Amino acid sequence: MTRIAFGLLLAVAATAAPAPVDFNREVLPILSENCFHCHGPDEPAREAKLRLDTKDGLLRTQKPVVIPGKATASGLFKRLITKHDDDVMPPPKSKKTLTPAQIETVRRWIDSGANHATHWAFTPPVRPTVPSVQYSVFSVQSKQPSPKTGKLNTELLNTEYLPPLDAFIAARLAKDGLRPSPEAPRATLIRRVTLDLTGLPPTPAEVDAFIADKSPKAYEAVVDRLLASPRYGERMVWEWLDAARYADSNGYQGDQERTMWPWRDWAVKAFNDNLPYDQFTVWQLAGDLLPDATREQKLATGFVRNHMINGEGGRIAEENRIEYLFEQAETVGTVWLAATMNCTRCHDHKFDAYTMRDYYGLVAFFNQTPITGGGGSPQTAPVMDFTTPEQTAKLQQLADDVKRLGEAVDTLELTVFPRPEGKPSSDTPDAKTFPAEAFAALKQKGAGRNLTQLRSLAKFHGTKEPHDYGKALADLVKAMETRDDFNKAIPRVMVMEDMAKPRDTFMLVRGTYNKLGEKTTAAFPAALQTPDPRRQTQSPTNRLDLARWLVAPENPLTARVTVNRFWQQFFGTGLVKTAEDFGVQGEKPSHPELLDWLATEFVRTGWDVKQLVRTIVTSATYRQSSKDTPLAADVRKRTGSDALYQLDPENRLLARGPRYRMPSWMLRDQALAASGLLVEKLGGPAVKTYQPTGIWEDATFGNKKYVQDHGDALYRRSVYVFWRRIVGPTVFFDVATRQNCAVKSPRTNTPLHALATLNDITYVEAARALAERVLLTGDATDAARLEHAFRLVTARPPSGKEQQVLTTSLTRFRTQYTADKEAALKFLAVGESKRTEKLDATEHAAWTALCSLLLNLDEVVTKE
Repeated sequence: MTRIAFGLLLAVAATAAPAPVDFNREVLPILSENCFHCHGPDEPAREAKLRLDTKDGLLRTQKPVVIPGKATASGLFKRLITKHDDDVMPPPKSKKTLTPAQIETVRRWIDSGANHATHWAFTPPVRPTVPSVQYSVFSVQSKQPSPKTGKLNTELLNTEYLPPLDAFIAARLAKDGLRPSPEAPRATLIRRVTLDLTGLPPTPAEVDAFIADKSPKAYEAVVDRLLASPRYGERMVWEWLDAARYADSNGYQGDQERTMWPWRDWAVKAFNDNLPYDQFTVWQLAGDLLPDATREQKLATGFVRNHMINGEGGRIAEENRIEYLFEQAETVGTVWLAATMNCTRCHDHKFDAYTMRDYYGLVAFFNQTPITGGGGSPQTAPVMDFTTPEQTAKLQQLADDVKRLGEAVDTLELTVFPRPEGKPSSDTPDAKTFPAEAFAALKQKGAGRNLTQLRSLAKFHGTKEPHDYGKALADLVKAMETRDDFNKAIPRVMVMEDMAKPRDTFMLVRGTYNKLGEKTTAAFPAALQTPDPRRQTQSPTNRLDLARWLVAPENPLTARVTVNRFWQQFFGTGLVKTAEDFGVQGEKPSHPELLDWLATEFVRTGWDVKQLVRTIVTSATYRQSSKDTPLAADVRKRTGSDALYQLDPENRLLARGPRYRMPSWMLRDQALAASGLLVEKLGGPAVKTYQPTGIWEDATFGNKKYVQDHGDALYRRSVYVFWRRIVGPTVFFDVATRQNCAVKSPRTNTPLHALATLNDITYVEAARALAERVLLTGDATDAARLEHAFRLVTARPPSGKEQQVLTTSLTRFRTQYTADKEAALKFLAVGESKRTEKLDATEHAAWTALCSLLLNLDEVVTKE
C-alpha cells in the first residue's frame, strides 16, 4: 500500500438558484428551541391552544398561523418581527430570541411554500444514492517540492470511484471546496487501528511487518488480524459496559458487592464471536423468553438487572421497585432509541412526540418480574448460579463448621442459663436482663441465630464468666461471617424472568410510586410505530415483543443510533454529536446521507458488527492523517480561516483523521503493554489494583475497606478492574460513573490527569519495567535503547531532534540520581513487581525517569 493523497476530479455541481429551505434541518431546530416549550407536545403546558410541533398544528387551516407563500401575512412571522413586547414571540420573559438569520430562514421557508416533514430521526432510513465522485490516487515520490514548480513530484497511478463511505465524505468536502488529507504514515496508522480495535499498542514486530508488506491488501490484513484477536472483545465491550451501567457493587450508601462479572464476560465473548447485533439486543432484553432458551441466552438478560439497588434502611420496597422499572425503561430508550424518555415520567415530552403514555407503555414490559424492591441483596432472585463443585464443597465445610460451633454454644448455655429440658436459653431470669437483640438470640439454637443477634449477644456477654462461653460465641460469629462472605462471593448473576400471572401497570401521577393514575398496557412509543407484517393484529405483551420491534427493519432509530455510536467510538464524535438524543433538541447529522447508508448497510449485512467496524476503519476517511494543513487560497479567502483546524476544530467535516486524547483506561493498558507487565488473561472476577488508602473507607463511613490484590491481578486489563459504584477506580478519569446508562464518555484535559499519569503507582511501575525492558534487550548504546523505548510507546522511531532532546534529558537524570542514590533506590521500589538487581540502580532510575517522560508525551496519550 502506498502513501496516498486524494485529488477530487469531480465536484458536486451547485445550482444557480438558492437551495430550497429544508424544514427538518433548518426550520425545525428553530421552532424546537424557541417555540415548543409553550406550543409543543406537552398539552398541559401548551398555551393559546396552539401546537407547532405537528403538521396539523403548524399548518392548520382554521385560524392559520402560517400561510404558505405569504410570510408577511402569516401570524407566526409577524410575531417574530413585531416591535411590541406584548406580541413578540418568543416572549421577553422566556429569555429566548431569534437571530436575524433565523428569522430570515423562517421567512424564506414560508415564502417558498412552507414544506413540512416528520423529524428526520422518526422516519425509517432509506438507502441513499451514493454520490458519483471520482478520485485520483497519487504516490508521493519526493517529500521536497520541485525547485521549478514548487509542487511535490507525483505520479498519477489510476483513477477510480470511491467506496460509498468515502464518496459521501468527499462529496461534502467538494461542496465546501475542501480536499481530504493524505493518508497517515504507516506507523501512525497501525498504532491508530490497533488501539481502536484492541485497546493496546502494536508491537515493534507488528509495525515492522506492516511497513515491510508491500501488498495492496496489507492494511486490510492487519484489520482482519485485529478483528480476530480476543483482545478485540475486551476493547469493544468498554462502551457497552458504560451503556449497560455495569459495576461490581449496588451503589447507594450500603453499596454491597455483587457478582455480575459472568455477564460482563458474556458481553466480551459476544463481541469476539460477532453475535449479530439484533440477536445481541434480543438476548439481553428477552433471552429468557426465547423458545427453549439456552443458559447463555438467559445469562445475557443480566443487562437489564445491572441497575443500582437501594438497600438503605427506611426505604419503601415498592418505591424501590418502581425506580428500578424507570431505570430499565429509560436505559432502553437511551441505548436503542437515543430518546430522552426520563422527561416523560411525569408529563408529555416538551419537545419530542413522546407521551407519558408511551413512557408507561415501556415500563409495562419490565413490570412482570417477581422482584419486590425489598432488601438490598446484590443477588436478588431471579438469579443464575455459577457455583463450581469446589465451591459447593467449601460451602458445605463452612456450614459444618457453623453447625459444630453452634452445638458447642448450645452445650455451654445449659450451664450458663440453667433451665428445664427443652426450654430455650431465654427462659431464665438472667437472660431477661439482656438487650433486645441479645435476648432474641437466646430464643434460638446457636447455629440458627442471625449474625446481628449473635453479635449483640457476644458483645453484651463480652468477657464475663465463663470465659470459654464468650470465646465460643466469638468463634461462632467468625464462622458465620466466613460462611456468609464466601457465599456472597460465589457468582450468582441477577437475570430476568416473568411471573406467571401478569402484574397491572398504571401511569403514575408525577411519577410518584403510590399515586396511581390510569391503567395502561405494554406498548411501543406511538410516534415510532411502523407497520409490522408479523404482528398485524396482536398487541405487544412482553419483552420479546419489545426487543424484536427494536431491531425490526422498519424501526427508524435503532440502526441509526447504533452505527452512530460506533462512528463516535472511532472518530471521537458521532455523525450525530448528541449520541444520547436523536430528538428535535439533539444535533442534526453532519452527514445525513452517510448515516442512513451505514444504517441500511448494517441491517442489510445481518447486523454484522465486525463488518460495520471493518467498513469504517478501512475507509480512506479513517486512514487520513490527523495533522493540520493550510487551506487553499480560495478557501482561505472565502472562510477567513488559514488552516483546516481553524475552519473545522471539531473535525465534523472529516477532512482529516481522528485525533483525540485516549481514555484513561486505555492509557493504563497501553502503559502495561509497553512495559511488558500486562497479564493477558480473559475473564474472571474483578481485580483490585493499586489505590490510595482510605478512599473506600471515607466514602462508606468505614464500612468498606479496600483490600488490594497482589501478583498477576495487579496487571490485568482495565476492563477487569473492580468498579465500586459510589467511588469508581481512582486510576481512571473522564469515565462514566456506571450509576446510570451513559452512551457518551466525557473528555477533558486538566493538570490532575497529568498528576495521575506521572505519579500513580501503575505508571511509575510501568516506567520502571519499560526501562528494564529496553536495558536488557537489543543494542547497548543509548541511541538504540532510546529508539527501542520510543517505538514501544509511539510505534515510530524518534526524529533526530527528538533523539537529541531525549539524550539531554537522560544525561540530566543520570546526574540527578548519581548525586542521590537513595532517591534512585526509592524510585525503583515503587510497585510490587521485582526489578532485576543486576542492573545498576542509578542507570535504571535514570532510564525509568526517561520512560515516565515518554509515557506522558502528548503523542503517547493521544490517538494520532
